[in-house]
Amino acid sequence: MRGKRFSTKLLPLSVYALPPIALLCFCLYFYSLSFTSSPHSHFPQFVSITNHSSLSASTPPGYEKPCNYSNGKWVHTKRGPLYNGTTCVKMKKNQNCISNGRPDSGFLYWRWKPSECLLPRFDPNTFLQLISNKHVAFVGDSVSRNHLESLLCMLSTVIKPNRVHHQGSRRWLFPSHNAILSFYWSPFLVQGVPRKTPGPLYNTVHLDRVNMRWARDMEEMDMIVLSLGHWFLVPSVFYEGGKVLGCMSHPVSNCTVEIGFHGPIRRALRTALNSIIERKVGKGKGVDVIVRTYSPSHFEGAWDKGGTCSKTKPYGIGEKQVEGNDAEIRWIEMEEVENAQARAKQLGGIRLEVLDVTKLALLRPDGHPGVYMNPFPFADGIPKVVQNDCVHWCLPGPIDSWSEVFLQIMKNMARLAKE
Repeated sequence: MRGKRFSTKLLPLSVYALPPIALLCFCLYFYSLSFTSSPHSHFPQFVSITNHSSLSASTPPGYEKPCNYSNGKWVHTKRGPLYNGTTCVKMKKNQNCISNGRPDSGFLYWRWKPSECLLPRFDPNTFLQLISNKHVAFVGDSVSRNHLESLLCMLSTVIKPNRVHHQGSRRWLFPSHNAILSFYWSPFLVQGVPRKTPGPLYNTVHLDRVNMRWARDMEEMDMIVLSLGHWFLVPSVFYEGGKVLGCMSHPVSNCTVEIGFHGPIRRALRTALNSIIERKVGKGKGVDVIVRTYSPSHFEGAWDKGGTCSKTKPYGIGEKQVEGNDAEIRWIEMEEVENAQARAKQLGGIRLEVLDVTKLALLRPDGHPGVYMNPFPFADGIPKVVQNDCVHWCLPGPIDSWSEVFLQIMKNMARLAKE
């Protein structure tokens, strides 16, 4: 029985020392991975939001074309969220903004309205039916965990899950549907050690080695939701083949090759997707892979120098565009999924999709905890320094809409699987 498995079951680049032929080969290889110190020559400053709601398969005859949920606007609504900070106990206290004293609640009364179609309200029962007898794994950083906690809060309005002990991940079991949702902390998707205080104050990342913390459990996963981004934006040393490839923001004196973060993000995602394809093909059971695109932060000022996010309404039409680094990271994710789809199509058994939330997220500067990441930050007066969280999302809040789109993608994938 399928459910039984759910039981306790720099070195600096010495270019001057390379002979001409080796140098040429290195340059070609370097270019193929898109490691460039001038990413703006490859990526446009503004990236239009195109239809990537169904990238994995051609549309069958007579099949209705899926909606492009990534294009749209936020519209005001009288409809409140499915849950609140009192009824849901699955969330981190840092995201429970209302309970932490946030005085405004207007940010709860907006819904995402796609330009091409209607986006139904999240239906917990439909979602649970789609994941019956399945294991859905979220792999990524704390924003990925934030997304899963939002999803768990909405599902808990109909069925309370049981927390399951598992070494290497956090798991929740819905016994009525024999379904498991899990979270694997893997901010790079590949092997790496995040920076920390006290030191070292930089990441160490091996771009060609998948993180076995989640990859070792891949055989039991039916759907994998991957995401990455934020941890690549801080000082890092990147390795490949056991040797230093380059750095981000020159964190150590002996790492002289600055490669930025665009190429490393691409290589890390490529390694993760290749690993899934290699490990799942020919194993007798396919897998669905969802890559959730980058969720922009909204710091007004440097994040590490007192940056804040105090807006109380979404951006209006034309007020904000997906551009700069946000657009570049999203572009990389789109390209790598399309490349992986071409490889998977030849082998079969793997379906890949994109959960494109970049624009949805960008237009909601009001949805972060801000100073209310901590309970009642002004209870004893106004401190000189107030910490703000402008990366994660309030629960409930705009992040709930991600699962509304997620559910529609899952429904489309289920329909295509029956064709």
